[in-house]
Amino acid sequence: MTRYRWLILSLLFLVTTNNYLDRIVFSVLIPVIREDLHISTQQYSYITASFQFAYTVGFLFMGKLIDRFGTRIGYAVSIAWWSAAACMHAVARTALQMGFWRGLLGLGEAGNFPSAIKAVAEWFPKKDRAFATGIFNAGTNVASMIGPPIFVWMAAKYGWRDCFLITGGVGFILVVIWWMVYRLPEHHPSVNAQELAYIKSDVEEAGGPKVGWLEALRYKETWGFALGKFLTDPVWWFYLVWLPPYLYDVRKFNLTEVGWALPVVYLMADVGSVGGGWLSGFLMRRGWPNHRARKTAMGICAGLMPIAAMSVLAPSPVLAIALVSIATASHQGWSANLFTTTSDVFPKQAVASVTGIGGCMGGVGGVLFSALLPGYVVSHFGYTPIFLGMGLLHLTALLVVHKLLGKMQPIQVAQR
Repeated sequence: MTRYRWLILSLLFLVTTNNYLDRIVFSVLIPVIREDLHISTQQYSYITASFQFAYTVGFLFMGKLIDRFGTRIGYAVSIAWWSAAACMHAVARTALQMGFWRGLLGLGEAGNFPSAIKAVAEWFPKKDRAFATGIFNAGTNVASMIGPPIFVWMAAKYGWRDCFLITGGVGFILVVIWWMVYRLPEHHPSVNAQELAYIKSDVEEAGGPKVGWLEALRYKETWGFALGKFLTDPVWWFYLVWLPPYLYDVRKFNLTEVGWALPVVYLMADVGSVGGGWLSGFLMRRGWPNHRARKTAMGICAGLMPIAAMSVLAPSPVLAIALVSIATASHQGWSANLFTTTSDVFPKQAVASVTGIGGCMGGVGGVLFSALLPGYVVSHFGYTPIFLGMGLLHLTALLVVHKLLGKMQPIQVAQR
C-alpha cells in the first residue's frame, strides 16, 4: 500500500500552521503595534471583532465555493486571499486601517477548515479521520507555540511590519505547492489500488445524492454541529486573542516572558489535539460504536474546562500557565472530534458546506463572546468573570451535541 494520504495530511498541517501564524502575529505583537498606532483597549476589541465578523461571513462563502469547485481550487483561492491580506497589514497607519486589513484576512482564512476537513474526508476512512483532523489541527497550536518567540525576535530585528510580510509571503509559496500536489485519490498517479481501497473502505459512503447548503439546514445534525461550534469556538478565540494582553496587563509579563509562556500553552494544545483525535479512533478500533467513542472523548475534554478556568484565580504565574494549558489542550481535543462529526454524518459532497455553516455559527459566537463581550467586561470588571464563564461552555455544548447529533449515523437523503 502506498501512503500518499500522509503527505496530503502533512501539507494540510503546514498550511494550517501558516494560517494561524498570519492570525496570531497581531495579538502577540500588540504591545508594539498599539504603541505605534495608538490603539486603545476598546479599539483592540473592535479590530478583533472586525476579523471575527469577516471570518464568520467568510465561512458561508468559502464552504459553498469549496463544495462547488472542489478542494483543490477552493483551498488555493483561500490561501492566496489570506496571504495577500496578511501582507497588506504592513501598510496600516491607523487603528481603522488595521481593522480593515484584519477583516480581509478573516474572509480568506475562513476557507482553511472547510477545505482541510473536506480533504480529510476525501483521503481517510472514518476510523482515521479524528486522528487525521487532530494532526492537521495541531498546526494551529504549533503556530501559537513557535510564533511568539519568532515574532518577538523578528519584531526586534526588522520591525513588526515585516512580520506580516514574511508570513504572507510563505503563504504564496504554499499555495503553489498545494496546486502541484493535490488531486482526489482516485485520480492521483501516486496512489495505488491498495491505498485507494483503504481510503474507500467505508462502503456506506459510496455514491448517494448531493446535499445542498439550504437543504443541510433542515437536518438537526447540522444544528448539533453548528451549535457545538457556537458555544465552544469563543473559548478558543478568547484564549488566542485575550491571553497575551492578560499576561501583559494582569500577570505583568514582559515581551520575552510571553515569548516562552505561549509556546508552553500551545505545546499542550498540540497534545490535546492529537490525543483527543487518537482516543476516539482507539475506542472505535476496540469495537465501540462511532457515537459513543466520539462523545466519550468530547466528554473528557469538556469536563476539564471548568477546572482549567480557575487559572484566573491561581496565585502563581506558573500554575496559571499550567491551567491555561489544560484549557487549550482540552478544547483542541474536543474540536478534533467535533469537526469529524460532519464527515461521519453527511455525504462528502456536503462536508465543506456543513463545516462552513458550523464555522459561521462559531464565528458569531466568537464575535459575541470573545470579542465584543470581553472588551466590555475586561474594561469594567476585569478578567475574572470572563475566564470563569468560558469554563462552562463546553459542558453546555456537550448536552446540545448529545441531543441533536444522536448516534451520529449517516443521514438518509431522499433520491430525487
